[in-house]
Amino acid sequence: MTSEKILKMQNKAFIKEYFVSLQGEGPYVGCNQLFVRFSNCNLKCNYCDTDFKSNLREFTVEELANLINNTNNIHSVSLTGGEPLLDVDFLNKVLQKTNKKIYLETNGTLFENLEKIINLVDIISMDIKLNSTTKMGDLFDKHEKFVEVANKANKELFIKIVFDENITDKEIESSINIAKNHKTLIILQPKMDGMKLNLPADFIQKIYNKFIEKYDNVRLIPQVHKFINVE
Repeated sequence: MTSEKILKMQNKAFIKEYFVSLQGEGPYVGCNQLFVRFSNCNLKCNYCDTDFKSNLREFTVEELANLINNTNNIHSVSLTGGEPLLDVDFLNKVLQKTNKKIYLETNGTLFENLEKIINLVDIISMDIKLNSTTKMGDLFDKHEKFVEVANKANKELFIKIVFDENITDKEIESSINIAKNHKTLIILQPKMDGMKLNLPADFIQKIYNKFIEKYDNVRLIPQVHKFINVE
């Protein structure tokens, strides 16, 4: 039996870290959140620099629910990772015991897992993982199904796209098609090198223009928390 199965049977999950800070990405920039970072991920994106193997803490359902319920003066709880939906059975039990607004940050590939907790989350920040930046292949079919699950449940969802100089016109077109089909906001997020943008301003403007020429519900928002040096 794998350690993952044992953890599920024991109502436990590994958490990398938790902290209260300002949301630095997307339309909720500046909102105070409790961030709960899960340790597993089903993807290995080319630009990911998070160490998910060390300094892990094992939480029970009751421990995480208590942490959430006892954290005050926050807009919402950001479930992030890694990929939180890998621990969907654990999350299902936790969220049934909590009383805070839930903000799910996800890579948008595990649509079947989303169905299990869709009624327990409030806001979904879904990445479209471009092969040009992640080197994970074409994931657009999975992203499409993921958005369908969220929209069927009438949940607030926005799409976040991290891009670099390798973004292709085909990727832009495919991203726009998903957003158009479901009338979903797109957040363009230029890839950063530490605390600095590593793309020229004119290139960023060029990519933004390519999007808004075909779809007007698009915003360009870099990782603001890195500019103001918060977690």
